[in-house]
Amino acid sequence: MNKKLVHPLGEDKKEGKIAETGLIPVDTFGGRVHVKWDDQATVTPFGQFAFFIEYLRTGGIFEEWVNSCPLEYESPNAPSKRDVLGTILLSVLVGHTRYSHITTIRCDNVNPSLLGMSKIISEDAMRRALRNNIEEEAGIKWLQESLRMTYYPVFSEPWILDVDTTIKLLYGKQEGAVVGYNPKKPGRPSHSYHSYMIANIRMMLDVEVHAGNRTASKYGAPRLWSFLKSLPKNHWPQFVRGDNNFGTDSIMQEAEQMEVKYLFKLRQTTKVKKLINYCMLNNDWVYAGQDWEGIESEIQLAGWKRSRRVIILRKQVPKEIAVLTKKKESNQLELHFTETEEEMRVYEYGVMVTSLDDEIITIAQHYRDRADSENNFDELKNQWGWCGFTTHDIKRSQMMAKIIALIYNWWLLFARLITPKKHTEALTSRPLLLHAVGKQTQHANSKMLVITSTHAEASCVHQRLSKLSRFFKQLNSNAEQLSVVEKWTQILSLAFVKFLKGRLFKPPDFLISVV
Repeated sequence: MNKKLVHPLGEDKKEGKIAETGLIPVDTFGGRVHVKWDDQATVTPFGQFAFFIEYLRTGGIFEEWVNSCPLEYESPNAPSKRDVLGTILLSVLVGHTRYSHITTIRCDNVNPSLLGMSKIISEDAMRRALRNNIEEEAGIKWLQESLRMTYYPVFSEPWILDVDTTIKLLYGKQEGAVVGYNPKKPGRPSHSYHSYMIANIRMMLDVEVHAGNRTASKYGAPRLWSFLKSLPKNHWPQFVRGDNNFGTDSIMQEAEQMEVKYLFKLRQTTKVKKLINYCMLNNDWVYAGQDWEGIESEIQLAGWKRSRRVIILRKQVPKEIAVLTKKKESNQLELHFTETEEEMRVYEYGVMVTSLDDEIITIAQHYRDRADSENNFDELKNQWGWCGFTTHDIKRSQMMAKIIALIYNWWLLFARLITPKKHTEALTSRPLLLHAVGKQTQHANSKMLVITSTHAEASCVHQRLSKLSRFFKQLNSNAEQLSVVEKWTQILSLAFVKFLKGRLFKPPDFLISVV
């Protein structure tokens, strides 16, 4: 027989007490703890961001970026330019890859005010600002000039220009989402990023976003040549370097007409393979560094108007070789072991075309150094959001790619100021230099920020940040004597002290006259 419920159960009295006190008992392996939320506390998970803000303020680059921004609103209730750009800066800097991720930093009650912002805007306001309130041509010009301001002083020293193209996979119906060259996921629509960077120091010069089927070098070449023509000739790179995508007659002809040296890789066409076959039997191979051998020759391929110098490199591989193959039916990998006979020699090889006059070992090392550009792409795509911030229109993708490159440059230099002997990727430098609990208090118009870092190298970083802050204050004390460009040049010189070996960058005259 079922018992009837005579009276409904009342409310749990304990539950009411918990709600009144705001404390929630939580049982853990270390015993019971009482948890309480405080939504009004002035705290931030990025407590060390204050030092980065001082760096931006001393260099004058953030202020110039905000002041020159062509963002225009008609509504009096619209957010300010500083709020929009400050939100982008915070979002990109902490590693976001989607506009929706902005929601996770809106609880930060410390850093927006330190940047001079009134608030962090919403993700929808951010999308609308980039789509409706910045004219595309003016926005691109603004970002190119902002990028130039970060790297111009570097041109007072010899430098190398790396050019390359990378793919951004797309999974929606975006403008320019076209199937093109995509070795990892054939058939997947994509955008192609044509990028230009300063070799070795890994600073980005510019980036252009094109449709996925516009990966060929001819689509990025107009921007490359217009960039070089915008510089005084005495500030041009020592040479331009790229992979076999750039080893085409049209690119090399333009470089020769402009008197720009180049070093590109050649595709393995039939005529190139015949040349390799001929040279392999030659005994004139010379040492090219790191177990490589090289030999010099000339070649004129079909469609070329002249013959050009080529360097063939080869490296003997071990006799025991493991080969991975993929089954077409199951798409699974299979491992095969291959052993060559004693009298056989197996080589890997490559062919470079160049207008440089250097000896073989130097040219071989130049091309090996190009591996840095691949590291750049890995960092920018996987740690800085080049693979994210996707929208239906290509305009915002174009602008966000340049903004990310700009903020990447800012952070790269800041991290170099702390660790000048090596480049530290964002995966390492963010936890070290950014992530820390910061609590802000205010008393008698004086603000105090108490920082607690959980990093194992916290004490060492605290000392370096304190030393860097003293350097910024010294620069600011000389503000009347130093222009913005001169202060930024000193900051760059300190960041790249490893390469300069005590020298200072010289502020370019053509930039000083403009600012």
